[in-house]
Amino acid sequence: MDFFAFPPVAALLDLAYAGFMGLASLLEPVAGGSAAAAAVVLVTLLVRAALIPVGVSQAKAEQARARLAPALAALRRRFGNDPERLQRETMQLYRDERTSPFAGCLPVLLQAPVVGIVYAVFLHRTIAGHANALLDHTLFGVPLGTSLVGSLSGGAPDAAALAVCGTIALLIAGVGELTRRLLRVPPLPRVADSPVPAAATSLLGVLQFTTAVVALFVPVAAGLYLLTTVAWTLAQRLILRRVHPLP
Repeated sequence: MDFFAFPPVAALLDLAYAGFMGLASLLEPVAGGSAAAAAVVLVTLLVRAALIPVGVSQAKAEQARARLAPALAALRRRFGNDPERLQRETMQLYRDERTSPFAGCLPVLLQAPVVGIVYAVFLHRTIAGHANALLDHTLFGVPLGTSLVGSLSGGAPDAAALAVCGTIALLIAGVGELTRRLLRVPPLPRVADSPVPAAATSLLGVLQFTTAVVALFVPVAAGLYLLTTVAWTLAQRLILRRVHPLP
C-alpha cells in the first residue's frame, strides 16, 4: 500500500502541490522556467524564518553546554565507574542550568516533515488523482523531480542532470566544510576513564556532510531545499555566535 495514497496524506500533498503551483505562477514573470525552483527556495526561507526563535534557543543551549564542560568533566572523573550515577548527576546538572543536551536537535526535527513533503510532491507523477504539473518545471533544463542516483540507475547518465545534481551536492558539502571550520566547538575536556570514545569527536565532522550525501538520492527540488537550509543555518549560527559567544 502506498503511504502517500492514504487520504489525509494525499490531501496534505495536494495542498502542498497547490501552494507550490501558486507560488510558481507568482514568480514566473521574474524566474521564468525556473519559477517552481524559486518557489522551493522561497518556501525554505519562510520555514527557516519561522524557526528563528528555535535557532536562538539552540545557540543559548550550545553556549550553556560549553560553559558546563568543566563541570561535566569533573562528574566523569568522580562517577566514571558508575554509569547510572554519572547519567543521573549529568541530567541533574542540565536541569539545574535549565538546559538540555538535546536542545540542538529541535530545528532538524521540525524541518523533517517539510523535507518529506517537498520530496514527495516532486517524486509522484500523480497527486490526489491528478497529474503533477510541477514535474514539468525545470532548473537549467533538468526536471525538478530528477535525482542524481535515479539518473545514473536509469542507464546512460544525462550530462545536465549530473551537472545540476552534482553542483547542488558539492555546494552543500562546501557549506558543511565552512560550518565545520567557522563554528568549531571546543571539545569537552577528556579524562583517562571517560566512557566517551575518542573517535566520537571526529565523527561529528563527518556528520556535517551527511546532507550532501542525501542530496544525491532526493529530487532536485528537495536538494534545493537542503542547500538553502544549510546556507541559512550557517549564516544564522554565525550571527548568533556573536550574540551568544562561547566561553
